[in-house]
Amino acid sequence: MTRYWRLNMHELSICQALLKQVLDIAIDYPDHKIESITLKIGLLSGVEPLLLEPAFPLASAGTLAEKAKLIIESLPVKIRCLQCGAESDPPPNRLLCQHCGHWQTQLLGGDEMLLASIEFIDVQKKTCCKFSCDIAFQKNKSSQT
Repeated sequence: MTRYWRLNMHELSICQALLKQVLDIAIDYPDHKIESITLKIGLLSGVEPLLLEPAFPLASAGTLAEKAKLIIESLPVKIRCLQCGAESDPPPNRLLCQHCGHWQTQLLGGDEMLLASIEFIDVQKKTCCKFSCDIAFQKNKSSQT
């Protein structure tokens, strides 16, 4: 149990930061409740979707997103070969060019986490509206010099 909790702490803090962004957007939608939140998570993002799902209800308790559904979409790894220039979608554990097999590649995608959209429901009118974001989720990174 302790080991599971330690592994889940990373995802819990990610959910808390995500909810801060969502609730900042929700200010522009008075009299609405949050129905769903859609995330796009790259396979190399360092975020484990299976651990995000149980962390989300803990982080959202007592907020406008308390009853919201968390929808997680996976983003593939994308690379560009520095030898032949081809772009491909390799498996996450083998970042070789899929065309020429060269090992010198540039990562184009798959390490990101995006807040893709938030679906709101107008409580009074019972109507739905979707706010498309595609906002890059800002993970706390130490500054580099």
